[in-house]
Parts: sequence; structure tokens; C-alpha cells
Amino acid sequence: MNNTNVTLSSVRPPLTALVQGASRGIGLEFARLLLADPVVGCVYASCRAPDRATELQCLIQAGGERIQALTMDVTDEASIAEVAQGLAENDRTLDLIINCAGVLHDGDMQPERRLADIDPAHMLRSYQVNAVGPLLVAKHFHPLLQDRGKSVFASLSARVGSIGDNRLGGWYAYRAAKAAQNMITRNLSIEFRRRRPGAICIALHPGTVDTDLSQPFQRNLPQGQLFTREHAVRQLLAVIDSVTSADSGGFFAFDGQPIVW
Repeated sequence: MNNTNVTLSSVRPPLTALVQGASRGIGLEFARLLLADPVVGCVYASCRAPDRATELQCLIQAGGERIQALTMDVTDEASIAEVAQGLAENDRTLDLIINCAGVLHDGDMQPERRLADIDPAHMLRSYQVNAVGPLLVAKHFHPLLQDRGKSVFASLSARVGSIGDNRLGGWYAYRAAKAAQNMITRNLSIEFRRRRPGAICIALHPGTVDTDLSQPFQRNLPQGQLFTREHAVRQLLAVIDSVTSADSGGFFAFDGQPIVW
């Protein structure tokens, strides 16, 4: 593993980032690696219950004033609006927003293998977290994206949300919600061109990462296709650093390659 710090050289320092969904998994790793980057001045790490996120609290203790926990739930628009308003009232701007919150399985909510498994409540929950959540973050936080240079609004999507790449079927709720998220990303990029011309809006596929989300589905993966959190986030940060305004509205894999819609 390459332990060299990631440096976001394409964004003017000191960079301020918001990582939404930073309590664990990929979101927590984004917060950790951003803190390790000397060009990053401040990381806002948001999740539903920061006080109960043990690993995040350890990161906050180590990071000192450069990291701040924020209480925000993507299924509760009022909590999103409150956090955004608080930052705006303190004249904070953002260079990078990364949406990491997502749900694939939760208790009796599991990916569907066939039509008989469809549960409307599970479908709606998947849409609420995976599609509507990032849209609400954009609604309330896009005014904070700085306009003095490059800024990036990135949402973690998934290759299974690609309609053109769907060869296996199944996973109705997750596939459909991620496809909706991809359309939302494209829509946002068009509006951002008018309202935030320097902002780049992209969807990212991290690959299969060793997190709680993928854990039940790791057993039959070919060797080399399961990434550590650190490896995955380093790759995604490299993609974020490399994208330009011409890439806004795109859907990119961890290696920077475009994914068909």
C-alpha cells in the first residue's frame, strides 16, 4: 500500500471540505485522509449521531481544530438546513462536498433477488437515503461552494446504478435509487453551470470496498476486487483532483474511467 499522503493540488489551499456520512466506512476514511493532506485547512464531518460514532470521535481528538463534527441526517431536511445555515452565518465556504451516506441493507431490508421480494417501504427508504439525500444536501449547501476557483460536489454512486451496464438484474431498490441519484447529479451539474460556474458535480463508483455495506456480499468476489477503505478513498481523491469543468455531470469509476448511464 502506498502511504504517501494524497494532495489535492487542483484546489486552491487552504481547502475546506464537508464529508456527509462520516461516521464509518468510506465517509470516515475520506475525513481521515483529508486531514492527512496539508492543503486541507478544515474538514466538516457530518452524520446522524456524531457523539456515538466512536472512530469519528477518535479522529476528532487527533485532528484538533482542523475537524468539526456536525449533526445531520439526510432523511431530515430540517437538520440539513440548520447545519448549512449555521455555516453560512459564520461566513464559511466550501471547496469540496462529498456525499457518502447510503443504504443497501438494514435489518430486514435486503437486496431483492426477484420480484416477489419487492417491499414498497424498502424501495422508498432506498430512494430517500440514496437519491433524495444527496439532492437535499445540494439544495442547502450549494450556496456555500466557493467561486474563486475549482470546487467539487461529489456523490458516491455505484456501478449497479448504470442502466447500460445492468446485465444481472435484481437489487431493484438499490439499482433504481442509484440510477435516480445519477440523474440528479446530471441535473445538478446543469444548474451549477448557471449558479456556481466553478463547481464540478460528479458521481463516483468506489468499487467494492471492505465496509459494512458490502460485507454480506464479499464471499464470492474474485481476488483483487475487494478494496480496503484507504485504497478506495485514495483512488477517489485522485479522481476528484483530476476532474475539470468539462467532466461536470459525469459518472466515473475509481480508476477515472467514465461509466455508461
